[in-house]
This record gives sequence, structure tokens and C-alpha cells, in this order.
Amino acid sequence: MAPKKPLCLPSLLLLSVTLLLPQADSRSFVVDWDHDRFLLDGAPFRYVSGSLHYFRVPRVLWADRLFKMKMSGLNTIQFYVPWNYHEPEPGVYNFNGSRDLLAFLNEASLANLLVILRPGPYICAEWEMGGLPSWLLRKPNIRLRTSDPAENMTQMFALQRVYEPHGPLVNSEYYTGWLDYWGQNHSMRSVRAVTEGLENMLKLGASVNMYMFHGGTNFGYWNGADEKGRFLPITTSYDYDAPISEAGDATPKLFALRNVISQFQEIPLGPLPPPSRKMMLGPLTLYLDGYLLDFLHLLCPQGPIHAVLPMTFEAVKQDLGFMLYRTYLSHTVLEPTQFWVPNNGVHDRAYVMVDGVFQGVLERNTKHKLFLMGKMGAKLDVLLENMGRLSFGSNHSDFKGLLEPPVLGQMILTQWLMFPLKIDKLVKWWFPLQLPKSLHPQVPSGPTFYSTTFQVLDSGGDTFLFLPGWTKGQVWINGFNLGRYWTKRGPQQTLYVPRPLLFPKGALNKITLLELENVPPQPQIQFLDSPILNSTLHRTYVYSLSDDTQSAPEPMELSGH
Repeated sequence: MAPKKPLCLPSLLLLSVTLLLPQADSRSFVVDWDHDRFLLDGAPFRYVSGSLHYFRVPRVLWADRLFKMKMSGLNTIQFYVPWNYHEPEPGVYNFNGSRDLLAFLNEASLANLLVILRPGPYICAEWEMGGLPSWLLRKPNIRLRTSDPAENMTQMFALQRVYEPHGPLVNSEYYTGWLDYWGQNHSMRSVRAVTEGLENMLKLGASVNMYMFHGGTNFGYWNGADEKGRFLPITTSYDYDAPISEAGDATPKLFALRNVISQFQEIPLGPLPPPSRKMMLGPLTLYLDGYLLDFLHLLCPQGPIHAVLPMTFEAVKQDLGFMLYRTYLSHTVLEPTQFWVPNNGVHDRAYVMVDGVFQGVLERNTKHKLFLMGKMGAKLDVLLENMGRLSFGSNHSDFKGLLEPPVLGQMILTQWLMFPLKIDKLVKWWFPLQLPKSLHPQVPSGPTFYSTTFQVLDSGGDTFLFLPGWTKGQVWINGFNLGRYWTKRGPQQTLYVPRPLLFPKGALNKITLLELENVPPQPQIQFLDSPILNSTLHRTYVYSLSDDTQSAPEPMELSGH
């Protein structure tokens, strides 16, 4: 991550929470510059805070997470507000359900926690496009994170002085752990390192915010990505090795931090809640619904968009997920001929089919070679997956889709049909449609839908979906998009399933998978009572533009969010 400049104290300490508490008009929060401290209601004050993101936690679980943070000894929470989460289209706003910002602030007030509110427009946070809405990229020449007059900005802020001779000591992002990338090992930070750092800062009288105190989950398509010589999409789990786990349980790290905090200020009496109940179920067999190509009339009911050259996701207003590109061979190709996209033009992952038969994958920042054959008029389909836009970097306009026209041999392919796919809308009302088995091979490959139903046998609990033998794809439970799995690459092998997503005992739950590459011989899944977050298979993938080899993980540098 690129380091950020220290936050301006007056803007950082919008501790706007004080406005939410009773008798807010009689309360005050000021910076006592002469004595290098904060004053809350006229008394010296130091905050001990933790980050969590309401947009990574289902609304029904907000109160639970906030209560545990309060019981950990924190007096404050810090969080971002992602612009793209609340304005999906220009002038169209969404503050409902898990996007209800005022409801979250109210929950924080009920937990007697102060709030450091960090609204966008840009947040990074390993979130899709760093919180900027992708519709900004509908202006193809826009320069993001600059003073470009085309951005919702009207003036530049004056540069803050580099050093402040007076003021409180603040660490606004003290890392308790770190994020994970697909294909690298699960990041961890030792309890000792975290507690010693916190203790040293509190001895100095500093205020501190721990990032993250509870990480949560990148549900749906909301994960961001980094680029460090290669494209690095971030995993679905945002566990972060944080003091409160992805499933909301107190960890040994939390108890150690709580002990440190107790040496400097009072902490709430009483024990922390024990880990929530976890459920095991399965194995369950999934059944073939059909190839993705079989459902284009449902996935893109408005029909395709035609253009001579392929258009990006942004150009056709497809923000997230998948888009299918289709053309037809203008001549017969009798010998295996290389199919490629110039200038690293696959953003981010392409699943290639000829007359419905899966041929292989092209991936951003790799030179993996794919060879095709086909008769004149053969149907060439390229399913493009948006793996998450870059979440940091100046002027990084991360367009998605086919950024250049593909080439077969030496021939540029033209006359494309583009199908923006609305998979989530279809899955919400999906019925168990199965095509005749004779139409499909015994073990299908390529983008394929599978599903099954199941019941929770008792009162149940949180659980973790394990997909042994599956390759890569997307999962929905009861129409809710759990996020991406990439079992073959790792390190994450399970997806967190919060209990509120499951129907009670006696009701049927529906799980749907879109497997993008290869289905295991036994298409089964399991629900486990503990996560598997650190199992990178086949060694860690480290891709470069010069080759497609696998090598050991590179050391990761810790820097700002």
C-alpha cells in the first residue's frame, strides 16, 4: 500500500460522535495545542480506537461487533464511508439496509463509543477502486485523485504544513495484522509485536487507532486490488488477523490488547462473550444447472451491444462482475493458433470458449499462451471477470474488460457482441433448472452453474463453506453473494457464512455456484466449524510480465491504507 500523509487533526477529529450522544449541544471536543492533548467536555482525553467497516459486516451483526469492541477497552471506533457503496449511479443514492449509515452511527452511540468518521471520496481500504465509483471511468480521459476539474471537486485544499510544532500525538492506523492477496500466504502479525507497540504508544500519552480491530468480509465483488509489478486482487476474507476474527470471535490478540489497555484506563467490567456457535454440515452434492452460455437470454435480457471493436465494462455501464464478449471466426483455422490480447489488455481474467467448449484462461500480467482452432463461422466466446479495481495509486484508471481487440495469429478480431451479465439478479429468483444430462460431458468445464438445497438441522450457527476440488468462481446463498472462491490458488479455502443468511430449521436453503474453470469429479461442498485461511496450494503464485512461472512468496512491505 502507498503510505498516506498524516491526517489533519482538525479534520480527523470530527469526533462527530459527540453530536449523536444525548445533550450533544452541551458537549465539546477541542485540541489543546498548548498542552499537546485533546479536551473532551473540558477534560483531558486520549482515545483508544479500533477500525471496523460497516460495509464489511451484515447489519444484523453490527451491535455484536460494537459491543465486543467496547468490552475490549476501546472508547472510540474509526471507519470510512465508501462513495461507491452509496452512489451506484450519478445522483442515485442508497442508504438502506447494510448501507444505513445513520443506523450504524446510532448503534455506536448505543454502545457508548465515540466515532472518528472518515468519509470519502477516496478511502483505499482495500475496497473496490478505493471507494471511488467506477462510473467516473465513463469519462475515458479522466485523471483520478488529482485536481482534474472533471472530478465532484471544485477547489484544491491548501497544503498543510509538513510538521506541526504543537499538538497531541496520534497514530491513526496502527496495524494489528495485514491483508491477504490471492496466491500468497495468509498474513499474520504476532500478539507480542502488536501489544508491545500499543503499550509503548500509550506510555507516551498518544491516542491510537488500531487498524483493523475487526476486519469482516469482502462480500460480493467489493474487494479491491493492488499492483506491485503485477496485478494482486485481494481475497474475499478481510479477517486481517485482527483482534476480533472475521466471524466476530475474540482472539488471544484481543485479550492481550485488553490487558494492555487496562493498565492505562478503566475497561468495562465483565467477560467478553464466548465464541459464537459454529455449524458443520455435509458433504453435500451439487447438481448441474447448465453452462453460463445456456442462460444468456436470462442473464442479458436486453440483448447484446454490437461494436466493431470490444468495449470496456465502463463504456457499457457494467460496473462489477462479468461480461461476455462474442465474435465469429471469419475463416477456418486448421492448426493450433495463438489467441492473445496485446498490451496486457485482459482486465482481469478471460475464460475462452469455441462453440461452447472451454479452451483455457488468459490472465492480466501474464504471458500464458492459449492456442485455438475452429471452422469459419465458429462462435468465439470470451467471458471477462472484473477481479476488483485498484484501490490505491495516483491517476490509476483501472478499466475492465478487453482493453485491446484480441488477435488470433496475426489477425485482429472485430465485430463483437457484448453481453453485460446481471448474474446476481438472476440468482435471486433462480429455480432448480437442469438441462438434459446428455447435452453435457460427465465432468463439465468452463463457466458452469451448479446448485443444491439443504436444511439446517438444528438451531445452527455461523459456518464456513469449504469447496474441496473446485477451482475458481462465485457463490450465492439464498440469493446473497458471499464472494469469490479460488480454491486452487489460495490461501483462503473457506468462505464465511454468517448465521443470519441461513433460513431456520425446516426451511430449504439454496446455494448456487458459478464455477469458472473446472468442476471436481465429485461436485461436493462442506460446511465447517472453523475457517481455513492459510492454505496456498501448489506454492505461491508470483506472476511477472516476463514469464508464467511459480515461485516463492515475495516479502511484503507494510505501508499506509
